[in-house]
Amino acid sequence: MPVPPMLYHQVVGPENAPPLVLGSSLGTSKTVWEPQMPSLASRFRVLRFDLPGHGGSASGVLPDLEPGRTTVGDLASLVLALADHHGWDRFHYAGISLGGAIGAHLAARRTDRVASLALVCSSAHFGATQLWQERADLVRFKGTAPLLDTSPSRWFATASFVGTTFGRRLLDDLRDADPSGYAACCDALAQYDLRPDLAAISAPTLIVGGTLDTATPLEHARELAEGIPHAVLKTIRCGHLAAERPMDLRDALVAHLRMAQEQDPALGGAAGCSGADANRRGRRADHSVARPPW
Repeated sequence: MPVPPMLYHQVVGPENAPPLVLGSSLGTSKTVWEPQMPSLASRFRVLRFDLPGHGGSASGVLPDLEPGRTTVGDLASLVLALADHHGWDRFHYAGISLGGAIGAHLAARRTDRVASLALVCSSAHFGATQLWQERADLVRFKGTAPLLDTSPSRWFATASFVGTTFGRRLLDDLRDADPSGYAACCDALAQYDLRPDLAAISAPTLIVGGTLDTATPLEHARELAEGIPHAVLKTIRCGHLAAERPMDLRDALVAHLRMAQEQDPALGGAAGCSGADANRRGRRADHSVARPPW
C-alpha cells in the first residue's frame, strides 16, 4: 500500500529521549527553530516539520487546495500523521504562531496525545476573516513577493535583525514559499477560533508573548493564558518572531519542559513512544516528498 505524502520533516536527538514536535509560523520553515536545537536535541527526540508549501513540504500534501477549504484541523491531522509514522503515542509540542495554533488544536481535541504544550506568539484566533482571505487572494495572484516589504516590521521589533544572516534566511523562506500552500495556510487562519475550546486543554502549557508583537499583540497571549487551565505566561521583548531573541526563547522552553517532566515523571523518558518508534533507525532522519517545480 503506498504511503500517503507527508510533511517534510527532520528528526534529531537521542533515540530513547521523549519526543518533542516543533511547529513553525506562516512564511517560515523549520529553520526558525535552529538556535534552540542544540539545547532541545540534547534532551529530546526533536521533530521539526515544514508547513505545506513551505521549506521542503509540497503544497500537495493537503487533501484539498481549493480556496477556503483548508483548516487548522487539516494541518493538525498532517502533524498527527507524522507522530503516528514514528510510533509516538504522546509527545511534547511547541509552536510559533500558526504552528502554535496547530498544537493548541491537538491539545484541545486529542488530549491523550499532547504531553505538554508551548504556544509562542500565537493566538486562539488571528483576527478578521476577511483580512486573511484578502492575503490568500493576493498571494495566489502575485505570490509572496508583495509581503517581503511589510513582513520584516511585523516579524522583528529590532530593525537591524533583518540584516543578520538568520534574519535573511527567514525572509528567504517567505520569498520561496509556494503560493498555493501559503494561501491555504491563510485560509486555515481565517477560519480558526479555538476560544470556546481552550478550557479542554489539560496539558501543562506555556504561553510566550512578545511585548512588541503587533501581529498577535500581548492581549492574545493573555487570552490564551486565561482560557487554558493553569497555563503560565512568559513575556519576551520581541516582535512576532521570538527568533530575534533566541536565547530568551530557549530558556523559557527548557524551563517549561523540565517542569512538565517533573510534574509527570513518566514523561521523562521514552514513555511517549510506542514500540513502532521509527527513531530506532538512527540519530537523524529526513523525510520528504518531491516538491513541484514552482
